[in-house]
Amino acid sequence: MPISTPAPATAATAFEVDDFVLYRDPAQFWRGEPGHTIVCRVTNVVRYSSGGCRYNLLPVTGGLIREVQGDYMRLLPPADAMRDIDTAPLNGDAAADGVTAAAAAWLTQQAATTNRRPELPPH
Repeated sequence: MPISTPAPATAATAFEVDDFVLYRDPAQFWRGEPGHTIVCRVTNVVRYSSGGCRYNLLPVTGGLIREVQGDYMRLLPPADAMRDIDTAPLNGDAAADGVTAAAAAWLTQQAATTNRRPELPPH
């Protein structure tokens, strides 16, 4: 019988307060329950004298998750959250296809103000 090799471990990541992370509740996951993976913001880093640390998380849906091991978290880089805005076209109707209306309006305003001289408000 062949022996399966374990999946390679990911490098330990140190998370900071205000980082957005994807958290997977291991107990819910292994029981097959829904809702085991959620987006959270790190609210506190609990450091132990032994050198280890745990994290307190605030799910984007509310609540608080205390003392989470970093092994069950993955960093959500800002570039991923902002990719649609960074790559959106700045002119025409195509701007509204890839981003929300508010983001498209902001991008259009930025493009308009950067392409002309600033004006003083009327007296």
